[in-house]
Amino acid sequence: MRGSERIGPVISMPPPRTLMGFDYGRRRIGVAVGQELTASARPLATVTCGDWQRIERLIAEWQPAALVVGVSRHGDDTASATTQRTLRFVAELAQRSGLPVHTIDERLSSHEAEQRLWAAGGNPQRNKAAVDQLAAAVILESWLQEFHDDDH
Repeated sequence: MRGSERIGPVISMPPPRTLMGFDYGRRRIGVAVGQELTASARPLATVTCGDWQRIERLIAEWQPAALVVGVSRHGDDTASATTQRTLRFVAELAQRSGLPVHTIDERLSSHEAEQRLWAAGGNPQRNKAAVDQLAAAVILESWLQEFHDDDH
């Protein structure tokens, strides 16, 4: 067989998509970036709540295909005051970015982020910004592992 001959049809795979995750809080917003291919995410930045210029710069720099925001709810699955603020953030994020914005339950993301920070030798009480970023990574990884196949 010569190098230019093909055995079967060529299958073209779309490139893996980059996504951004957000852990919305009253004062700070943790931001993470991740890839569909690996279903993993890494902490990226902590943004002051309401700093839309910074959020828009991060989106322009990383050019994600979609955004994921963690939404907290009470243990009985009812909405809280934080839920309503987060959903307003989601709506504004979608309007400003023009990108699809997905939501996922984030009840345990901050706890998981604190555990990861302790395991890495950090102190969550002294570094809230790191917790916010790690929580955004946990949120994004959770969505990638649970829902990304439904988005195609």
